Amino acid sequence: MARIAIIGGGNMGEALLGGLLAAGRPVKDLVVAEQFGDRARQLAEKYSVLVTSVADAMENAAIVIVAVKPQDVDSVVAEFAKNVTASSGDSAEQVLVTIAAGVTTGYVESKLPAGAAVIRVMPNTPVKVRAGASGLSRGRFPSDEQVHEVAALFEAVGTVAIVPEEQLDAVTAVSGSGPAYFFLMVEALVDAGVAAGLSRRVATDLAVQTMAGSAQMLAEERGGAAETANAVLDTAPTLLRAMVTSPGGTTAAGLRELEAGGLRTSVDRAVQAAKTRSEQLRITSE
Repeated sequence: MARIAIIGGGNMGEALLGGLLAAGRPVKDLVVAEQFGDRARQLAEKYSVLVTSVADAMENAAIVIVAVKPQDVDSVVAEFAKNVTASSGDSAEQVLVTIAAGVTTGYVESKLPAGAAVIRVMPNTPVKVRAGASGLSRGRFPSDEQVHEVAALFEAVGTVAIVPEEQLDAVTAVSGSGPAYFFLMVEALVDAGVAAGLSRRVATDLAVQTMAGSAQMLAEERGGAAETANAVLDTAPTLLRAMVTSPGGTTAAGLRELEAGGLRTSVDRAVQAAKTRSEQLRITSE
Protein backbone atom coordinates (compact mmCIF):
# COMPACT_ATOMS: atom_id res chain seq x y z
CA MET A 1 0.00 0.00 0.00
CA ALA A 2 1.47 3.30 -1.05
CA ARG A 3 -1.50 5.59 -0.81
CA ILE A 4 -1.81 8.40 1.74
CA ALA A 5 -5.32 9.33 2.83
CA ILE A 6 -6.02 12.79 4.23
CA ILE A 7 -9.31 12.76 6.10
CA GLY A 8 -10.58 16.33 6.20
CA GLY A 9 -10.12 19.08 3.65
CA GLY A 10 -10.03 22.03 6.04
CA ASN A 11 -7.19 24.52 6.39
CA MET A 12 -4.60 22.10 7.77
CA GLY A 13 -5.67 19.24 5.54
CA GLU A 14 -5.37 21.43 2.46
CA ALA A 15 -2.07 22.89 3.64
CA LEU A 16 -0.62 19.41 4.02
CA LEU A 17 -2.03 18.30 0.67
CA GLY A 18 -0.55 21.32 -1.10
CA GLY A 19 2.79 20.87 0.61
CA LEU A 20 3.08 17.20 -0.27
CA LEU A 21 2.26 17.89 -3.91
CA ALA A 22 4.79 20.73 -3.99
CA ALA A 23 7.36 18.36 -2.50
CA GLY A 24 6.88 16.02 -5.46
CA ARG A 25 4.47 13.47 -4.04
CA PRO A 26 2.56 12.01 -7.04
CA VAL A 27 -1.10 13.00 -7.05
CA LYS A 28 -2.03 9.34 -7.62
CA ASP A 29 -0.61 8.51 -4.19
CA LEU A 30 -2.90 10.95 -2.42
CA VAL A 31 -6.61 10.78 -1.68
CA VAL A 32 -8.78 13.17 0.33
CA ALA A 33 -12.02 12.57 2.19
CA GLU A 34 -14.22 15.66 2.51
CA GLN A 35 -17.87 15.57 3.57
CA PHE A 36 -18.93 18.96 2.22
CA GLY A 37 -19.72 18.80 -1.48
CA ASP A 38 -18.66 22.33 -2.44
CA ARG A 39 -15.38 21.97 -0.59
CA ALA A 40 -14.78 18.54 -2.14
CA ARG A 41 -15.26 19.91 -5.65
CA GLN A 42 -13.00 22.85 -4.89
CA LEU A 43 -10.16 20.58 -3.73
CA ALA A 44 -10.58 18.21 -6.66
CA GLU A 45 -10.45 21.04 -9.17
CA LYS A 46 -7.56 22.89 -7.53
CA TYR A 47 -5.27 19.91 -6.93
CA SER A 48 -6.59 17.29 -9.41
CA VAL A 49 -6.73 14.88 -6.48
CA LEU A 50 -9.27 12.14 -5.84
CA VAL A 51 -11.82 13.30 -3.26
CA THR A 52 -14.06 10.57 -1.94
CA SER A 53 -15.73 9.12 1.16
CA VAL A 54 -13.88 8.34 4.37
CA ALA A 55 -14.25 4.58 3.87
CA ASP A 56 -13.04 4.66 0.27
CA ALA A 57 -10.13 6.97 1.14
CA MET A 58 -8.93 4.62 3.87
CA GLU A 59 -9.04 1.55 1.66
CA ASN A 60 -5.52 0.54 0.62
CA ALA A 61 -3.98 3.56 2.34
CA ALA A 62 -0.73 2.90 4.18
CA ILE A 63 -1.01 6.14 6.14
CA VAL A 64 -4.33 7.66 7.19
CA ILE A 65 -4.03 11.26 8.37
CA VAL A 66 -6.93 12.49 10.49
CA ALA A 67 -7.16 16.23 9.84
CA VAL A 68 -10.65 16.90 11.17
CA LYS A 69 -11.91 18.91 14.13
CA PRO A 70 -11.53 17.16 17.50
CA GLN A 71 -15.28 16.62 17.81
CA ASP A 72 -15.29 14.72 14.51
CA VAL A 73 -12.42 12.37 15.38
CA ASP A 74 -14.60 9.63 16.87
CA SER A 75 -16.51 8.99 13.67
CA VAL A 76 -13.29 8.83 11.63
CA VAL A 77 -11.63 6.50 14.13
CA ALA A 78 -14.71 4.26 14.12
CA GLU A 79 -14.42 3.97 10.34
CA PHE A 80 -10.71 3.26 10.62
CA ALA A 81 -11.44 0.49 13.14
CA LYS A 82 -13.39 -1.31 10.42
CA ASN A 83 -10.44 -1.16 8.04
CA VAL A 84 -7.42 -1.56 10.28
CA THR A 85 -5.60 -4.82 9.72
CA ALA A 86 -3.39 -4.65 12.80
CA SER A 87 -3.19 -7.48 15.28
CA SER A 88 0.11 -6.36 16.83
CA GLY A 89 2.36 -3.33 16.56
CA ASP A 90 5.06 -4.77 14.31
CA SER A 91 2.64 -6.46 11.92
CA ALA A 92 0.34 -3.48 11.47
CA GLU A 93 -0.03 -2.56 7.81
CA GLN A 94 -1.84 0.71 8.33
CA VAL A 95 -0.97 3.57 10.63
CA LEU A 96 -3.40 6.26 11.76
CA VAL A 97 -1.87 9.71 12.18
CA THR A 98 -3.93 12.22 14.12
CA ILE A 99 -3.20 15.91 13.69
CA ALA A 100 -6.40 16.92 15.48
CA ALA A 101 -5.61 19.24 18.38
CA GLY A 102 -5.81 17.67 21.83
CA VAL A 103 -6.61 14.10 20.74
CA THR A 104 -4.10 11.82 22.45
CA THR A 105 -2.75 8.56 21.07
CA GLY A 106 -4.12 6.77 24.11
CA TYR A 107 -7.63 7.98 23.35
CA VAL A 108 -7.43 6.86 19.74
CA GLU A 109 -5.91 3.51 20.71
CA SER A 110 -8.78 2.92 23.14
CA LYS A 111 -11.21 3.12 20.20
CA LEU A 112 -9.28 0.70 17.95
CA PRO A 113 -8.49 -3.00 17.93
CA ALA A 114 -5.56 -3.97 20.15
CA GLY A 115 -2.23 -3.31 18.50
CA ALA A 116 -3.42 -0.64 16.08
CA ALA A 117 -0.64 1.73 15.12
CA VAL A 118 -1.28 5.37 16.07
CA ILE A 119 1.01 8.37 15.73
CA ARG A 120 0.22 11.93 16.73
CA VAL A 121 1.64 14.90 14.83
CA MET A 122 1.23 18.61 15.51
CA PRO A 123 2.13 20.46 12.28
CA ASN A 124 1.68 24.14 11.52
CA THR A 125 0.26 25.85 8.46
CA PRO A 126 3.61 26.64 6.76
CA VAL A 127 3.64 22.99 5.68
CA LYS A 128 1.74 24.39 2.69
CA VAL A 129 4.95 26.06 1.48
CA ARG A 130 7.19 23.21 2.61
CA ALA A 131 8.42 25.25 5.56
CA GLY A 132 6.43 23.69 8.37
CA ALA A 133 7.50 22.76 11.89
CA SER A 134 5.92 19.60 13.30
CA GLY A 135 6.12 17.77 16.59
CA LEU A 136 5.69 13.98 16.38
CA SER A 137 4.89 11.49 19.14
CA ARG A 138 4.41 7.76 18.73
CA GLY A 139 1.72 5.69 20.35
CA ARG A 140 2.38 2.30 21.90
CA PHE A 141 2.27 0.12 18.81
CA PRO A 142 3.79 1.68 15.67
CA SER A 143 6.92 0.01 14.37
CA ASP A 144 10.13 1.99 14.02
CA GLU A 145 9.65 1.77 10.27
CA GLN A 146 6.20 3.35 10.49
CA VAL A 147 7.52 6.17 12.68
CA HIS A 148 10.31 6.73 10.16
CA GLU A 149 7.85 6.79 7.25
CA VAL A 150 5.53 9.28 8.93
CA ALA A 151 8.44 11.47 10.01
CA ALA A 152 9.78 11.43 6.44
CA LEU A 153 6.34 12.41 5.16
CA PHE A 154 6.27 15.54 7.30
CA GLU A 155 9.97 16.26 6.73
CA ALA A 156 9.08 16.62 3.05
CA VAL A 157 7.10 19.72 4.05
CA GLY A 158 9.35 21.11 6.78
CA THR A 159 11.16 20.00 9.91
CA VAL A 160 10.08 17.37 12.44
CA ALA A 161 10.91 17.13 16.14
CA ILE A 162 10.19 13.74 17.73
CA VAL A 163 9.12 14.43 21.31
CA PRO A 164 7.33 12.66 24.18
CA GLU A 165 3.59 13.15 23.87
CA GLU A 166 3.40 15.14 27.10
CA GLN A 167 5.44 17.86 25.33
CA LEU A 168 3.01 18.30 22.43
CA ASP A 169 1.03 20.98 24.27
CA ALA A 170 4.22 23.05 24.39
CA VAL A 171 4.88 22.27 20.72
CA THR A 172 1.39 23.51 19.91
CA ALA A 173 2.00 26.72 21.86
CA VAL A 174 5.35 27.46 20.17
CA SER A 175 5.16 26.27 16.57
CA GLY A 176 1.45 25.57 16.15
CA SER A 177 0.40 29.04 17.28
CA GLY A 178 3.73 30.62 16.35
CA PRO A 179 2.77 31.69 12.82
CA ALA A 180 -0.03 33.85 14.28
CA TYR A 181 2.44 35.50 16.68
CA PHE A 182 4.73 36.18 13.72
CA PHE A 183 1.97 37.62 11.55
CA LEU A 184 0.88 39.88 14.40
CA MET A 185 4.45 41.16 14.73
CA VAL A 186 4.59 41.88 11.00
CA GLU A 187 1.22 43.64 11.20
CA ALA A 188 2.46 45.78 14.08
CA LEU A 189 5.69 46.61 12.25
CA VAL A 190 3.76 47.67 9.15
CA ASP A 191 1.44 49.87 11.18
CA ALA A 192 4.42 51.46 12.92
CA GLY A 193 6.06 52.10 9.55
CA VAL A 194 2.94 53.85 8.31
CA ALA A 195 2.87 55.95 11.47
CA ALA A 196 6.50 56.86 10.79
CA GLY A 197 5.58 58.20 7.34
CA LEU A 198 5.85 55.27 4.92
CA SER A 199 3.05 54.25 2.59
CA ARG A 200 1.36 51.01 3.62
CA ARG A 201 2.62 49.25 0.52
CA VAL A 202 6.24 50.25 1.11
CA ALA A 203 6.00 49.45 4.83
CA THR A 204 4.54 46.03 4.03
CA ASP A 205 7.16 45.24 1.39
CA LEU A 206 9.97 46.22 3.74
CA ALA A 207 8.56 44.39 6.76
CA VAL A 208 7.81 41.15 4.91
CA GLN A 209 11.22 41.00 3.22
CA THR A 210 12.97 41.93 6.46
CA MET A 211 11.29 39.03 8.26
CA ALA A 212 11.96 36.61 5.42
CA GLY A 213 15.60 37.63 5.15
CA SER A 214 16.13 37.51 8.89
CA ALA A 215 14.62 34.02 9.08
CA GLN A 216 16.91 32.88 6.28
CA MET A 217 19.95 34.34 8.05
CA LEU A 218 18.97 32.53 11.24
CA ALA A 219 18.44 29.22 9.46
CA GLU A 220 21.80 29.48 7.72
CA GLU A 221 23.56 30.47 10.95
CA ARG A 222 22.15 27.44 12.74
CA GLY A 223 22.94 25.20 9.77
CA GLY A 224 26.53 26.39 9.65
CA ALA A 225 26.89 26.13 13.41
CA ALA A 226 25.71 22.52 13.27
CA GLU A 227 28.89 21.70 11.39
CA THR A 228 31.09 23.32 14.04
CA ALA A 229 32.05 21.01 16.87
CA ASN A 230 31.95 23.69 19.57
CA ALA A 231 28.77 25.40 18.38
CA VAL A 232 25.95 26.15 20.77
CA LEU A 233 22.93 26.23 18.48
CA ASP A 234 20.50 28.01 20.75
CA THR A 235 22.72 31.13 20.89
CA ALA A 236 22.20 31.88 17.19
CA PRO A 237 19.31 34.37 17.66
CA THR A 238 21.25 36.20 20.37
CA LEU A 239 24.42 36.38 18.29
CA LEU A 240 22.58 37.69 15.23
CA ARG A 241 20.69 40.28 17.26
CA ALA A 242 23.98 41.49 18.71
CA MET A 243 25.50 41.68 15.23
CA VAL A 244 22.71 44.02 14.08
CA THR A 245 22.86 46.17 17.21
CA SER A 246 25.53 48.88 17.27
CA PRO A 247 26.19 50.47 20.69
CA GLY A 248 24.18 53.65 21.00
CA GLY A 249 22.64 53.19 17.56
CA THR A 250 19.12 53.19 16.16
CA THR A 251 18.57 49.46 16.70
CA ALA A 252 19.67 49.69 20.33
CA ALA A 253 17.17 52.50 20.87
CA GLY A 254 14.37 50.45 19.31
CA LEU A 255 15.24 47.32 21.27
CA ARG A 256 15.28 49.29 24.51
CA GLU A 257 11.66 50.29 23.89
CA LEU A 258 10.64 46.72 23.09
CA GLU A 259 12.21 45.49 26.32
CA ALA A 260 10.60 48.33 28.28
CA GLY A 261 7.26 47.37 26.78
CA GLY A 262 7.63 43.83 28.09
CA LEU A 263 8.09 41.97 24.80
CA ARG A 264 9.74 38.94 26.39
CA THR A 265 7.13 38.75 29.13
CA SER A 266 4.30 39.05 26.62
CA VAL A 267 5.72 36.27 24.44
CA ASP A 268 6.20 34.04 27.47
CA ARG A 269 2.63 34.69 28.62
CA ALA A 270 1.30 33.99 25.13
CA VAL A 271 3.09 30.64 24.95
CA GLN A 272 2.00 29.66 28.46
CA ALA A 273 -1.61 30.64 27.72
CA ALA A 274 -1.63 28.65 24.48
CA LYS A 275 -0.08 25.67 26.24
CA THR A 276 -2.68 25.83 29.02
CA ARG A 277 -5.50 26.03 26.50
CA SER A 278 -4.09 23.06 24.61
CA GLU A 279 -4.03 21.10 27.87
CA GLN A 280 -7.65 22.07 28.54
CA LEU A 281 -8.70 20.81 25.10
CA ARG A 282 -6.91 17.49 25.53
CA ILE A 283 -9.01 14.40 24.89
CA THR A 284 -7.66 11.35 26.70
CA SER A 285 -8.75 7.78 27.27
CA GLU A 286 -9.27 8.43 30.99
